[in-house]
Amino acid sequence: MIGFFIKKSFFDGWDNLIGLVVQNLGYTLFLLGVAGCLGIGDSHTALSIALLVLLAGLFSFYQAGTGSLTYSYSKYERGGFAGFKSGITTSWHHALLYWAIIFLLLMLAFFVMPFYMSYGNTFGLVITVVLFWVFIACFLALMYFFPLHFTMSADRPTKTFKKCFILIADNLGVSLFCALYIVVQAVISFFTAGLVPGFAGIQLTGMVCIKLLMLKYDYLEANPGSERKHIPWEEILYDERECVGHRSFRNMIFPWKD
Repeated sequence: MIGFFIKKSFFDGWDNLIGLVVQNLGYTLFLLGVAGCLGIGDSHTALSIALLVLLAGLFSFYQAGTGSLTYSYSKYERGGFAGFKSGITTSWHHALLYWAIIFLLLMLAFFVMPFYMSYGNTFGLVITVVLFWVFIACFLALMYFFPLHFTMSADRPTKTFKKCFILIADNLGVSLFCALYIVVQAVISFFTAGLVPGFAGIQLTGMVCIKLLMLKYDYLEANPGSERKHIPWEEILYDERECVGHRSFRNMIFPWKD
């Protein structure tokens, strides 16, 4: 499953490269906005914090829009601007919760954990370590938040967030690998000025991971007596492998040639 996850993530991104770059240009504006807020922080701290909170909110809604597009990419479809707009209008409840979680995580990272670290004793260290793992768990959950929402769109935002933790606990190895893959993507994005794969490519990675995991649960539901540790991935992924197809370097660059 891991091997195909890497292959599908890459080729879904490659097949929609222009769309991802266009979406990442929007994310670049957010990064420039953050840099500007940090630049005025020394002289206008309150204004800087207020603007960062506002940017986090706009980022959350933008994530909902790109989530709709990358979800369609994972299904071998094209969403277009209509899909982006639909993602925002139909997911604004989830975007609000995403915004709140981001705000709490930023508070945790920049204020709460440094506060307890300043104690300089065992109590402060223990609390900081606990909060650090809470931060990591929430980060992993956000990785699945919009992918799970678009997969199960009828769920309430809090239910989606709860399911993220359940999914991580039930698929810890895959989730950690997906997180590591995202870290690698983030490093690559740094050297491409955030254009490839960028935030949109990272969002697509989460979509692909959730889609493959849902195939596993569909199989288990259809075969209640099956062992969870022995999932026949070759059988489950057959249709997906056919959709991705065999790729070579030549038909990557010249897709119109066999």
